[in-house]
Amino acid sequence: MAKRNYLSVTLKGIGMGTADVIPGVSGGTIAFITGIYEELLDSIKSIDLTAVKLLFTLRLKEFWKKINGNFLISLIAGIALAAFTLAKLMTWLLENHSIPVWAFFFGLIAASTVIVSKRVPKWSSTNILALALGAAAAYFLTRVTPTTTPDTWWFIMLSGAIAICAMILPGISGAFILVLLGKYHYILNAVTELNIGILGVFLIGVVIGILSFSRALSWLLHHYHNITIAALTGFMVGSLAKIWPWKTVTFIYNKEGMTEMEHNVLPGQFEAMTGEDPQLLTVIGLCLIGFVLIWAIETIANKKQEKTITANE
Repeated sequence: MAKRNYLSVTLKGIGMGTADVIPGVSGGTIAFITGIYEELLDSIKSIDLTAVKLLFTLRLKEFWKKINGNFLISLIAGIALAAFTLAKLMTWLLENHSIPVWAFFFGLIAASTVIVSKRVPKWSSTNILALALGAAAAYFLTRVTPTTTPDTWWFIMLSGAIAICAMILPGISGAFILVLLGKYHYILNAVTELNIGILGVFLIGVVIGILSFSRALSWLLHHYHNITIAALTGFMVGSLAKIWPWKTVTFIYNKEGMTEMEHNVLPGQFEAMTGEDPQLLTVIGLCLIGFVLIWAIETIANKKQEKTITANE
């Protein structure tokens, strides 16, 4: 790759970072559209035990070449720049305009769910069962998961490991996984405040996810593609409850302290219970905008894929 192209990689990283901050927009899809998806996957797969041995034996030049270091560092720089730039804005929006923001996110996730489902060429009874189980599991998690999840190191690390797997899959949003785990706002705050401790633990989880979970997911996609995609689709369907715009909060007291639990309500119920405007027209409009945005991004990605296939034939 010519030296000047690394700036292009950084710009593509900015696009990925922007997507990864917004639940519903997949950084993997942006990577695909910009033509770096395969190189990204190959670079991630190159981070293996051999690479680790090269690093710890200080054979740094060989290590850097094996992991495609110039590409990865340029991409990571762009992702980090976008994440740190947008984190403060997203935090402010969630604190001051939560209903419109969650409405927009709901449209994004709904569209992503439809698009991911289209990757299953034939819906057999087995695939439908996988979808149902995925949806049930996700919905159960949204019901039992409190508003605030543990801030302990192991849970932050686990969140990073799971989120990175989603971030490298076209159509699946890593930020959405953080929302489901109750750590989206928490990590945004850590980025905004430059909390090195939290971010360090999160990044360790990311590395663990790349070295382990992402490989397992890759194996499942290669050997049980349709069932895996069907289960992921169901998981996204069931998870929509987590980002429903209108919520009320109750507090449960037990021996471990106070726990916040969210409850989804209809717009009229929300207004009656809170006295606040449900902003129904705004919610519908932003939800539609989010849906159309994802559909447009996916259409561009599909056209690029068709051109690539045609060029290779």
